Amino acid sequence: MRGKTISIFIPDSNPRGVKICDIKDSIVKAIFIPRNKLEDVYKRSDILDPGIYFLFGNEDEVGKPKVYIGEAENLLNRIKQHNVSKDFWNTAICFVSEKRNINKAHIKYLENYCASEAQRINKCKLENGVTPTQSSLTEQDVDFVLSFFDDLKVLIATLGFPIFEESQKRIENRFFCKREGIEAEGEYSEDGMTVFKGSQANIENVPSMSNSMLNLKNSLIEKEIIKLDKNIYIFQEDYSFKSPSSAAAVILGLNVNGWNAWKNEKGETLDEVFRKE
Repeated sequence: MRGKTISIFIPDSNPRGVKICDIKDSIVKAIFIPRNKLEDVYKRSDILDPGIYFLFGNEDEVGKPKVYIGEAENLLNRIKQHNVSKDFWNTAICFVSEKRNINKAHIKYLENYCASEAQRINKCKLENGVTPTQSSLTEQDVDFVLSFFDDLKVLIATLGFPIFEESQKRIENRFFCKREGIEAEGEYSEDGMTVFKGSQANIENVPSMSNSMLNLKNSLIEKEIIKLDKNIYIFQEDYSFKSPSSAAAVILGLNVNGWNAWKNEKGETLDEVFRKE
């Protein structure tokens, strides 16, 4: 994949305020708006354009951010409405076209596609009550919208919300965590340690297991991310832990150094592969 040049402009010099983000030679522009800075975009003309928007809230018990995906012909008016009617969010990211060549049918299709992809990839908790309706487009317009989405996906991850980034599952990045009949497989990446669907986890936990890891494991059980199958837990989906150690602790049911517990097919630990020359 070729490199990309991404620009982030901070209108008021506050790095925690409004940000304008775009990719060189792309029509896609992102407007990042902290909720407490909403008034700072009232005088921007681009926020009055049609586009798609994402409202982000805090992570839930298992570390997935809450997100609402919508579209509007006037983004500012819609965000103002949500400022009154929706409590969960603290950040909005709006996407518009620099050339102003995106219409209602385009953004309806894009809204549906983004919601469907978010559900499929499952790295966030979607707050939409129902999946948005997909508009009917020509083959040419579908290609235009999907190209828009490709750049949107890069920008939204750059701004800190990689909800459309899938695990690559490259063979060279695969590691295994095994102990007494328990076996899990995962990948170490920018997201942390992603444990793959079908991996196993111990139903037993040692008495000395930390409360934080016990709470995380119980949350995964409650959310049915891991489910009991006879005498073992099975991961029902790919799940990204923030660290190799938290992944290993949940899988093995004990406090453990994940950098040593995860090994590749050659028997090399994560520590040997990523931290030692």
